[in-house]
Amino acid sequence: MTSAQALGLVTKKKTLAQRILDGLGSTVINIVLLIVALFWLVPSIGLFLTSLRTAGDNAESGWWTIFTKPAEITIQNYANLLQNPDITGSIWNTIVISVPTTILVVLIGSLAGYAFAWMQFPGRDWLLIVVIVLLAVPIQVAIIPLAQMFGVLGIFGSVIGVILFHTAFGLPFAIFLLRNFFTEVPGELIEAARIDGAGEWRIFFTVMLPLAMPAVASLAIFQFLWTWNDMLVALIFTNSESMPLTVAIQSQLRQFGSNIDVLSAGAFLSMIVPLIVFFAFQRYFVQAMLAGSQK
Repeated sequence: MTSAQALGLVTKKKTLAQRILDGLGSTVINIVLLIVALFWLVPSIGLFLTSLRTAGDNAESGWWTIFTKPAEITIQNYANLLQNPDITGSIWNTIVISVPTTILVVLIGSLAGYAFAWMQFPGRDWLLIVVIVLLAVPIQVAIIPLAQMFGVLGIFGSVIGVILFHTAFGLPFAIFLLRNFFTEVPGELIEAARIDGAGEWRIFFTVMLPLAMPAVASLAIFQFLWTWNDMLVALIFTNSESMPLTVAIQSQLRQFGSNIDVLSAGAFLSMIVPLIVFFAFQRYFVQAMLAGSQK
């Protein structure tokens, strides 16, 4: 035996049959994953193609006939939808609600999570227990009390009320998630920064926040998608001037009944933004999901 063989550095050459089996195995896995992805995309593709057909075409046949009759494709549904002031205003309201809510939840949740993880203050453990308990409180329990309180404050039916509601109910999960992530950071980094004279604010923004960016990005994705797609809270706490896109589409359903061309175009507009956000930040999302195994 050579020295390389004795050390186990020489790999055994695979036979032709083994290479064929390895290739077939990876091919089968890729085919299965492709089939699963296609099944997951079929509803989205069907909704999009339905939105590109007229109401008459949708009434006569299914959306799959567009592959044999490409002349049915039209963007008139989107043109009509974007000319509707209720829809265009609701799109802006959705952005105004979702973006500030996400920023507030991420900022306050990360600060509170760092405080619970690395700062000592009276009642810290009891406050953390309260935060954990709040995770189990359903939204429906607080709708009536908060509606009464917002009415007294004069913000019921406004965008501010919806932002405050989503922020309040998003913070317990944000604090719990980021606190658990911050506790996994080695304490030597915190102690070294404090020895160098860094204060808590500097430690948070220069040490902790960059390390927690995958978890923060995942939290931002969850919060944005939840707020963007919400309908229950928006249906109760908004009016005709502050309603988001989900409520506007529901009002179109109540107004037009079976007008599938309007509803499909509106539903696809409501869905496309969360998909873009998810795929744009999926790298951070995957990093956060794998962070625990890497540690």
